[in-house]
Amino acid sequence: MNKLKLKIVTPERVVLEAEVDSITLPTQMGQITILPNHIPLAASIAPGEMVIRDNGTEKFLVASGGVLEVKPGNEIMVLADAAEVEDEIDEKRAEEARERARKVMTEQTLSDEEYAATAAALERSLARIRIAHKRKYRKIQPPIS
Repeated sequence: MNKLKLKIVTPERVVLEAEVDSITLPTQMGQITILPNHIPLAASIAPGEMVIRDNGTEKFLVASGGVLEVKPGNEIMVLADAAEVEDEIDEKRAEEARERARKVMTEQTLSDEEYAATAAALERSLARIRIAHKRKYRKIQPPIS
């Protein structure tokens, strides 16, 4: 079976570079899954959870937005504003960030821009918490290399 040549990059580093079976990620138009031989595509990535599957294992990442490009030849490039692999997520910090965002949204009057920024921060925190819980409550799989 064909593999996808996946590369996930942030301004700071290469987060992941691997051959995988599929990637599922949130876009501005909804969640999509890319499989081998996908048509060329460019899409804006929404903040949220990415799932990478390879040989029956799953690896979870959080992205804070960015751009997805699907190129001919099964090449996938994710240019993320920020991204974290499941092992890098600090659940306690994510819970604290969620609480701060919730408090701001309920106790303050915000402009449209402030509200959107706070809502995005809340979504990032919730995605981190979801991934931390999945990691904690599922059998640990060998990492995708």
